[in-house]
Order: sequence, then C-alpha cells, then structure tokens
Amino acid sequence: MKTNLITREGYDLLQQELDQLWRHERPEVTRKVTWAAGLGDRSENADYQYNKKRLREIDRRVRFLRKRFEELKVVAYSPEQEGKVFFGAWVSLLDEDDKPLTFRIVGPDEIYGRNDYASVDAPLVRACLKKEVGDEVAVMLPAGKKTWLIEAIRYPC
Repeated sequence: MKTNLITREGYDLLQQELDQLWRHERPEVTRKVTWAAGLGDRSENADYQYNKKRLREIDRRVRFLRKRFEELKVVAYSPEQEGKVFFGAWVSLLDEDDKPLTFRIVGPDEIYGRNDYASVDAPLVRACLKKEVGDEVAVMLPAGKKTWLIEAIRYPC
C-alpha cells in the first residue's frame, strides 16, 4: 500500500527535483549526447553511451514525478490536530528499555535519505495515529510484541 499524502515541504522538494532535472540536468546531458554522437562510432564511445543512459534515467524520473504529482494530496497542518498524533507530526516515543525514538510522520515519497522520517504506511506509525501523550503503542514485530510510550507530539510551524 502506498498512501498518496505528502507534506508541503515534501511536495516542494519533489517540485525542486523535477525542476532541476528538467531545466538543468537534462539540457546539459542532451548537449553531451549530441557532442559525443558527432564524434563518430557510437558503439565504442563511452561519453555517448554513459550520457545516453543518464538521459534515459532522467526521462524515467521526470515521467514518474509528473505522474506522481497528479496523485499526491498535500496535507496542511490544522489546529484541531494539536495534542494527538496525525500526519506531519513529530512523535517522540520511549520503549520499555528507556530508549528514545523520534520521527516525523510523512508520506512514502519523503522518507528517502532521512532517518528521522517515517512513512504513514509503517506499522508503528499506524499504531500511533490518533493517540495522545501518555498513551501506549504496541506493535507486533517478528521478535514479538514491542511497546512504546508516547512522550511528546509536536507539529512544525
């Protein structure tokens, strides 16, 4: 399952990535491919082969992002969310061994490259939704049931 929710910050980052790929990287790589193609034999031309491959990667990512933008729904903060765990919240948990765990609940498109973000589709996040500070959250893991206590909930301003 892949939820089509995204924060405003995540949406803006994906928009910047699309802009960077389409307006900057793609024209540069296209120039390199054209230049390398003009050198002659393309079968042994590493510049041509590498840049042609990179051009396909860029085009694939651009197509994916454009299609994804049609499906995404930006979720804005609402004051009614205060005090409970909802999309966009920073959640601090404490496990039975007093080990802290802090993460922000975001869409699946936002978690890559971030260790402090968790997808709204993750089992732990699903268990946290609509809970308040002081509530316990239990999740069944392969090693058995694990319980956390919600210590804090905050929303970015």
